Amino acid sequence: MNRVGFIASTLLVVLALASSMLFVVDQRQFGVVFALGQIKEVLTEPGLHLKLPPPFQNVSYIDKRLLTLESSEAEPMLTLEKQRVVIDYYVRWRITQPTDYIRNVGLDEKAGANQLNRVVRNAFQEEINKRTVKDLLSAKREALMADVKKEVLQAVKGAKPYGVDIVDVRITRVDYVETITDSVYKRMVAERQRVANELRSTGAAEGEKIRADADRQREVTIANAYRDAQKVKGEGDAQASRIYAESFGKDPQFAQFYRSMDAYKATFNKKSDVMVLDPSSEFFKVMRGSGASAAPAAAKK
Repeated sequence: MNRVGFIASTLLVVLALASSMLFVVDQRQFGVVFALGQIKEVLTEPGLHLKLPPPFQNVSYIDKRLLTLESSEAEPMLTLEKQRVVIDYYVRWRITQPTDYIRNVGLDEKAGANQLNRVVRNAFQEEINKRTVKDLLSAKREALMADVKKEVLQAVKGAKPYGVDIVDVRITRVDYVETITDSVYKRMVAERQRVANELRSTGAAEGEKIRADADRQREVTIANAYRDAQKVKGEGDAQASRIYAESFGKDPQFAQFYRSMDAYKATFNKKSDVMVLDPSSEFFKVMRGSGASAAPAAAKK
């Protein structure tokens, strides 16, 4: 029984020792083997590897993938014309030399991001001091980002190299500080309001012009229509007068009788009318009899 326990204990010790000596390096990482605090080996290939058990040797892992550093500070920077602007940017970088990185930067990616952020911000400040706001918003922004990338590369590959590579530097936003932004916004609103008022005035003037032209055309159309109507009416009256003249010329006595009847009808058209007339006047000639007897005779003819 004691022999079985001894064998089991021995196996457990061997397994524990083997697990402390074996380690796996992922394809996304560097494996850095430390011996008594000093870098002994850097493993770049993935797979199963062997080392001495702690405390003789330890292993750390560093990410070898492409990393992204985004700006976290909103501290304004001064342009060439002394304008205070705030920029947002990001940097794409990766660790290429784990030994230099651990010696000069730190043991993890966060330490590298903190130091790299300061370098990038200083480079941006230096380059923005040489340029105007217009340059930051125009095609010259590409040249700015290229110069910042160049300065950052020079800094990280200097006397104490960071062991990193800068793949890309990009600006995502350029804006004035809040106080200037409010002033610019109010100025933009005032300018848009001025343009709107100008357009309204122009539209009102054009509207008055169109209405005046429409009124003129209306008056001209009405005048032409009235002229044509009067012309037609005159022609109709002339034709009617001619027909009347031709008809009444055939029987003058009947014509006189007919006109007298029209005159009586127009004169005595209301029962309430009171008229004082001389019966002996020519107006009542038909009513006195001679005209009345002539009218039936003319009608019989």
